[in-house]
Amino acid sequence: MTHKGACLVIGAGDATGGAVARRFAREGYIACVTRRSLEKLQPLKQQIEAAGGTCHAFGSDARVEEEVIALVDQIEREIAPIQVLVFNIGANSPSSILTETARRYTKMWEMACLAGFLIGREVAKRMVARAPQSADSTTGVPHQGTIIFTGATASLRGSAHFAGFSGGKMALRALAQSMARELGPMGVHVAHTIIDGAIDTEFIRTQFPQRYALKDQDGIVNPDHIADAYWMLHQQPRDAWTHELDLRPYMEKF
Repeated sequence: MTHKGACLVIGAGDATGGAVARRFAREGYIACVTRRSLEKLQPLKQQIEAAGGTCHAFGSDARVEEEVIALVDQIEREIAPIQVLVFNIGANSPSSILTETARRYTKMWEMACLAGFLIGREVAKRMVARAPQSADSTTGVPHQGTIIFTGATASLRGSAHFAGFSGGKMALRALAQSMARELGPMGVHVAHTIIDGAIDTEFIRTQFPQRYALKDQDGIVNPDHIADAYWMLHQQPRDAWTHELDLRPYMEKF
């Protein structure tokens, strides 16, 4: 198979991140997947390779600038140019504002937003640098790559017990908007998705069984369908780029 470049998924868990990695690998991209625990990535790596794709797994803390820079340098140098970046760190840890600590609040912001800034900046540098020197104001810059940030309901509004999560996700949304306005003319498609609803995960199954019971009615989000939407975003022509896309089950109140 001729590879189209690398698809880097930051926060490749058992649901959305893993589904995105599998989807892009199926389309011919080299999946580069990360999370803090390298061991937990092995099942995903094996799934992708068993299906005929190529996958590289990295244990990396996306909040640490030096690790982020080293990760991007390694992928660009040893594997392939990063054509797609998906930032998918959740950082959801509900807590009352009356008992929330500065340490927990700061950690959620670091996971939800600072990490997005660090990886977004480093990947954008490479994408922009690859623009052809012949591009001008008449023809514009061709599509240099896609950066997708995964958001949530908390990206749009705060809720009781979600001050830390909402603060981080709202900041991530602002980051995505700023990057889109700056990088779009440089050929980089920056998109932000609002995943408004429970996702089919082990966490939802065990912690919210009543909500999980709606799965048979298509009442929770299938990660594979999120991945299909991300693939669609990457495929869009530059005259009709989507910046923000919201996905929710048909029965979700909003």
